[in-house]
Amino acid sequence: MTKLLALIDASVYAQSVCDHAAWAAARLDASVEVLHVLGRRDTSSIPADYTGSLSADARDTLLAELAALDEEKARLAQKRGRLVLDEAKARLAAAGIDAVTSLRLGDLTETVAEREMDAELVVIGKRGEAADFAKLHLGSNLERVVRASRRPVLVAARAFRPIERVLVAFDGGASALKAVDHIARSPMFAGLSCRLLMVGAETSDARKKLDGAVAQLAAAGYVPKADLVPGQPEQVIAQSVEREGIDLLVMGAYGHSRIRNLIVGSTTVEMVRSCKIPIMMFR
Repeated sequence: MTKLLALIDASVYAQSVCDHAAWAAARLDASVEVLHVLGRRDTSSIPADYTGSLSADARDTLLAELAALDEEKARLAQKRGRLVLDEAKARLAAAGIDAVTSLRLGDLTETVAEREMDAELVVIGKRGEAADFAKLHLGSNLERVVRASRRPVLVAARAFRPIERVLVAFDGGASALKAVDHIARSPMFAGLSCRLLMVGAETSDARKKLDGAVAQLAAAGYVPKADLVPGQPEQVIAQSVEREGIDLLVMGAYGHSRIRNLIVGSTTVEMVRSCKIPIMMFR
């Protein structure tokens, strides 16, 4: 049976991640594994350098107290983690989705790499509990997961709403082509309205790539509307999402930018930061 991997913490996005995972699982006839990873900062208080000017006795006393504190922090973190996972499982069960839960201690990306091996999709919230919501900062774990994951990543919006209209931000790059191929093959998108938007100069190469994407989707049974328009990708895509009532934005994690040293392209980061809808990303 197909499996989805849903990553949650104790942030306000946990319920939304479950709702988006439930939607995808229902369309894919899949089960969901809900994963909560406790990192070192969740359980450790011992500083890296505790020598300073402390005497041997004072140092030993301090270390003993910190070790006891760490033991209690680890116990509470695990207790909270189990509660978060229990709530997630109950929410998915209410939606009719089979789910298992996993609580792990360690590095997030290493754990995701291990658990996503048999997963079709990874679902994660836009921001975690440590993110600065007021400044619209993205969760640090989001980029880490997108950088490391070998699966498509669905970034959940703050709240779930029914998905009917899909916009593909297409730039002709490898990750955008991968996204189009996935849409053409996956039952997750079957029956949804699909639109292609390419932003840039009108060239024969750009038009050829866009026409090829249209043909691939048409062969899969879609009737995609496609446009090639000038402008700045961030602005044009955001305006189209708002104006057309798009429910899901699909795009490559690369592309739309000349800054190739970034794992996640600048346009992708801006779209995730500013759009109030879920975004599905491909590497």
